[in-house]
Amino acid sequence: MPAASATDSRALAAFTEADRKLVELARGIRVLTPLSWPADVQEPFLAAWRRGERRMPEVVYGHESQRERIAALEQLASSLDVSHPMGRFLADTTRSYITVCWLLEHAGTPEMTEFSIELYGRPGDSLAGGRVNNVDAAQHFLEVSALYKREWGLEPLDYCIPANIVKDELGKRIAKVFDRHRIEITIDPHLVSKAAAGATRIRLRDATSFSEYDIEQLLQHEAFIHSLTAINGREQPHIKSLGLSAPRTTGTQEGLATFAELITGAIDIGRLERIALRIVAIEKALAGADFMEVFEFFLAAGQEDSESFNSAMRVFRGAPLSGGSAFTKDTVYLHGLMEVHTFFRWCLQHERLELCRYLLAGRMAIDDVIRLEPCFRSGLLSPPMYLPPWMGRTNALSGYLAFSVFANRIRIAELHEGYTFDRLSDLGV
Repeated sequence: MPAASATDSRALAAFTEADRKLVELARGIRVLTPLSWPADVQEPFLAAWRRGERRMPEVVYGHESQRERIAALEQLASSLDVSHPMGRFLADTTRSYITVCWLLEHAGTPEMTEFSIELYGRPGDSLAGGRVNNVDAAQHFLEVSALYKREWGLEPLDYCIPANIVKDELGKRIAKVFDRHRIEITIDPHLVSKAAAGATRIRLRDATSFSEYDIEQLLQHEAFIHSLTAINGREQPHIKSLGLSAPRTTGTQEGLATFAELITGAIDIGRLERIALRIVAIEKALAGADFMEVFEFFLAAGQEDSESFNSAMRVFRGAPLSGGSAFTKDTVYLHGLMEVHTFFRWCLQHERLELCRYLLAGRMAIDDVIRLEPCFRSGLLSPPMYLPPWMGRTNALSGYLAFSVFANRIRIAELHEGYTFDRLSDLGV
């Protein structure tokens, strides 16, 4: 059915014009780039640390006024008809950019924390269903990791693959999926994380060695989710803002990307441990721990000093180093994973697996895809141009979800009667 049959031409014109304005206003708004620390901060800090000196890093943030941009975004948001799901999506997305602008206005001050929490949440936020929260999830994975280490020891990964080899390998495998688009892979000496992805480019950190696990994680996480959803959003016929890296979609995006690692076997307990440690570190910072204390927390958890610095830096991007404040984005990886996993299971139980596909048609939150379902049916929105290989095999996804739904009904705490050591000894074991 053509879009105009469900949305009259005047409303469609209004939405597409608002969408055009949003894309234009959002151009140039970056969250991580203005908050990233200069590359030359790390070495003096670590050199002092290795000499036994506990010296705080020195970081200064540039401040470009966001007031004109905030005013234009406010005007756009207030003009939208939020009674229509598309108007609601555009208004919510616009307002999330307003929050980013306010965060940037307050970079380096304690006030930035409230805007970070509005965008990304905080440790202790409840997961879907409300019985547990993201700190519970983090503690669970840390306990499992500790148990595994005691029983088996974590197998050391062989970090011996240079960035240029990773670049070539990713390029070959990405080209098999994105047959109508080219994604450039570059090596960036200033990148803080190991990789970052957009619609047309994936950046890899220079002077870093990667493992085989890293390659698979980067492929599934960065290319087949972040790049893929950005391309699919840009290819929408009417609403191009679905291709934006809107901050309000970060939780679902990172949740999808981490779920992709999970379902393809590209995630290991060590990565889950690192994700969980970040949530605990943010909780400590919000409770008053300063940069040095958070750095030492990561050291005590077994990270090398350079990795501990990078981990602590992620917590304090844009925040005062004295404690009580934090950049809370790293809560979304584990929180988003649990939310996406729960949503996919819900879709299976309610025979709505098409929503899982729609979630990949652009960058959106879980609430968006539920509200926007009529827009997909009407033709205002199009299904995704590309799907990650694991989503293309819906029978495999359904099998995984079906097993997960039923296995969740088994209570581990109730297995003691059949899993006693006494019984094993009776059997001569």
